[in-house]
Order: sequence, then structure tokens, then C-alpha cells
Amino acid sequence: MRMSANKKHQPFDAVIAAPFGAVGIAIQGVQIFIELLPKKQALKPAENKTVQRVVEQIEAYFNNPRNDFNLPLIFKGTPFQQKVWQIIGGIPCGQVLTYSEIAEMLGSGPRAVANACGANHLPLVVPCHRVVAKHGLGGFMRGVDGGIKIKQWLLKHEGVRI
Repeated sequence: MRMSANKKHQPFDAVIAAPFGAVGIAIQGVQIFIELLPKKQALKPAENKTVQRVVEQIEAYFNNPRNDFNLPLIFKGTPFQQKVWQIIGGIPCGQVLTYSEIAEMLGSGPRAVANACGANHLPLVVPCHRVVAKHGLGGFMRGVDGGIKIKQWLLKHEGVRI
């Protein structure tokens, strides 16, 4: 999911082409940030090993959605967000859960789950696109123009039919 305007971590350390536009990757200290970009962007090659490792794994996902990510990750978020992200990280490729199902697991509400999805700074790695509404896709990337098309592409790429 896209970070809110005040949390963007630009400039990116790398920008790679994606079937839906581009993916920006930024490293700040030990924290990795991934941003899905709905429009083509000027590409920027990775200039260090950590960024190159992220690039390679994202490209591997685009070639085969069943590729697992193996990155040194640090999740910064509230305890609730981290619980949501842990559940999302366990959703197998090709499957989905609803916001309501995750909320029920946590004794919370669907809106709180959606907000935690929106705070995810590692889309693809923590596949928040696999969380949908009871009746349809639900939101994605906090309503950014083009976000739903990215969600549709990702789910189709993984073999999900909504």
C-alpha cells in the first residue's frame, strides 16, 4: 500500500518497471520501504547490495507470484498493525481473507484492519492486496488513483478471481 504523503520516502534508492507502472524502493537505516506506483516512472538502478536484493526479489515475484520474499525486515508499527501484518503475511498466494475475517481474529473492526493495511510499508512482501471486502475488492493504497487497478493486477497475477 502506498504511504501517505507525509510518509513518502523519496528519493528512491531504486525504481523498477512493473506491469502496472513501477515500484520504488527506499532504504532508511535498516528500514526497507516499497511503494507501488501506478504510472511509469524514470527507472533508477540499485546502487548497493541491499537494494539490489530487494529489486531481485520483487522481479522474481513478477515472474512467478509463488516466489517467497527473503529479506531482512524490520516492521515499525503499532502492536495492532503488527498483528494485522503478521496475519496478512500468512495468507497464501492465490488466496484472500476479508477485512472482517481478520478483524474477527483480532477482536477488532474491519475499518481498523483496513487502516493497518494502509500503513503497510512493505506491499508485495506483506501482501495486503490479498485482503478484500466481503463483497468485492475493497480499497487499496488509501484510495490513490490507479491503486485498485494495481490490486486487480496483483490478484489476477496470483490466480485470484474476485
